[in-house]
Amino acid sequence: MPFDATSRSDLLHFIRGAASAEAATLHALRPILGGAVLQHWLVEVELHGGRFPGAQSWVLRADGRTPLGIGLDRAREFALHCLLFAAGMRVPEPLLLCRDENLSCAPFYLMRWMPGEAGGERLVEGGPREGLAETLGRELGKLHAIPRSWPELALLGPPPADAAQARIADYARHLAADDDPHPVAQWALRWLLQEAPQPAVPVLCHGDFRSGNYLARGEELVAILDWDFAGWGDPDEDIGWFCSVLWRFGALAREAGGIAPRAAFYRGYEEAARRRIDPARARYWEVMAALRWLVIALKQRDRFLRAGERSLDLALTGRRVAECELELLRLTKPEGEGR
Repeated sequence: MPFDATSRSDLLHFIRGAASAEAATLHALRPILGGAVLQHWLVEVELHGGRFPGAQSWVLRADGRTPLGIGLDRAREFALHCLLFAAGMRVPEPLLLCRDENLSCAPFYLMRWMPGEAGGERLVEGGPREGLAETLGRELGKLHAIPRSWPELALLGPPPADAAQARIADYARHLAADDDPHPVAQWALRWLLQEAPQPAVPVLCHGDFRSGNYLARGEELVAILDWDFAGWGDPDEDIGWFCSVLWRFGALAREAGGIAPRAAFYRGYEEAARRRIDPARARYWEVMAALRWLVIALKQRDRFLRAGERSLDLALTGRRVAECELELLRLTKPEGEGR
């Protein structure tokens, strides 16, 4: 059930019990705009006694009003979030998980609020931020270096033997289930099959590593957000997604997330991950990123048209299929052909 402001009493009841507080006063509960899949609410609460005494500013992360149908549920995302925080990754501190089916507001989890800018359009406005891009690359390299042997990562299931083949099969299945024809997407599937590189050793990927999913203040990286798409994948999968032209928010010349030249991001990543990025592999995964975004755009469209969630953001995202098609054609054009 989606979270809404009428759940205030249930929320306060949960917080008081989970935090072992003697008393709790809810001062503010207001939505944080910008999320296209899940909901976020700012929770300002004052607790007396217990684990978190005093005034608190938290962020509540809950399911969307209609499901996208892919990604981790809140319980698994919270468990992964706790693991990453304990490992020293730059993520907000995870605090409390609620999956009590008796509460109208569940499932959700709470994390500590942190200051910073997250909007992709605003992040690219201030000109190049090479220091931020390098730090982001370094943090992504740290994520990819996390050992697969950690028992807590069993929640993600077994890694694919070949991440590219697994993604191709998944996107082909989603496209086959759609009522409309998508010839450019079918061309991209064929290209991806023919041009597939040798499989890399799977790593823990963020799955949506891009401008818009981190908090920053100037050149400082505050925190990496939104781990619902995390899972096992090819290390260049996150690289291609971050550098895709579709996530530069109009700053097309700054290939690293719209904030810096690609070299700054690569430099930080290679230092932390201790591996060189192959430009050909990165380009392959940028093609995959455009196809993936096309599939997600179709799913967002269906949340508006079929599931009935009246959201301008979802409706506009559904129109971005053509943008993805253009990028797929640009990236896969034969060598020597004009733009």
